[in-house]
Amino acid sequence: MINITHLRAFHAVATEGSFSKAARALNVGQPTLSSQVKALETGYGVRLFDRRGRGVQLTDLGRSLAEVTNRLTSLQEEAEALLAGTENLAHGSLTIGADSPSDAMDLLAGLRHRYPGLALKITMGNMESVLADLRDYRVDAALLSNVPIDNQLHALPFRRAPLVLVARRDHPLTKRRRVNLMDLSGQPLVLRERRSVTRDLFERAAMRVGLTLNDVLEVESREAVRAAVVAGLGLGVVIASEHEPHRELVTVPLGSDTIEVTEYAVCLRGRRRLSNIRAFLELAAQMADASARQS
Repeated sequence: MINITHLRAFHAVATEGSFSKAARALNVGQPTLSSQVKALETGYGVRLFDRRGRGVQLTDLGRSLAEVTNRLTSLQEEAEALLAGTENLAHGSLTIGADSPSDAMDLLAGLRHRYPGLALKITMGNMESVLADLRDYRVDAALLSNVPIDNQLHALPFRRAPLVLVARRDHPLTKRRRVNLMDLSGQPLVLRERRSVTRDLFERAAMRVGLTLNDVLEVESREAVRAAVVAGLGLGVVIASEHEPHRELVTVPLGSDTIEVTEYAVCLRGRRRLSNIRAFLELAAQMADASARQS
């Protein structure tokens, strides 16, 4: 049977990036910590770290094991929270993953106002990377667009927003009240990377109406879309709620039928009862209700 103390020692080194920092984090001597990690490696005949000067680097096996210990550590914290009945959020932490900063910041501000003692952290990425972080317990909850159906996930609709066309003010299409997709035929376009929700929704809508996308500049952030359009490299497609006003740009509704993105507050189904995650979901639901009443 695996020695939990040895596994904890490995996890600390993997997390801290060095034996000295891990020893301080666990409040043990560095020789003791080194011997625990060595015992784990020797016992299974494996190498988990490459030692390089004062630092260490995980081997391929070490990286795989670190994913497991991340989940084990999170499950231990979850068990402690459930047993302690942690209802008081004066302490504790919450890490949120998001694929867009705009709505996420509103939610963070609400959490900070309600629970000033709760340590908050946010990480950004596309939907695939944030979902991977959620499943591997690197984040506690997430705000994501168009979440796939998955029995492991608990997803609460948060907000809806349409795709819009963004163009320079001098472009003829800015005179339209609405731009149909076929009006974009032959136009140079600036689109997000293929893994993005915006790109996926737009391409599926274009396919439905028979629009061929021949002249596409691919960029990897919404900021890059805006900069490229300002520079005259093409017309951009963005989520309306993510667009920041710019004196040289105009947004125009896109499509004969509105192409909408639904954003969800998401967590692992088995973790939704934890107090910090429950607080996140409850506030998201209240903000969703308030937004629906205003629309």
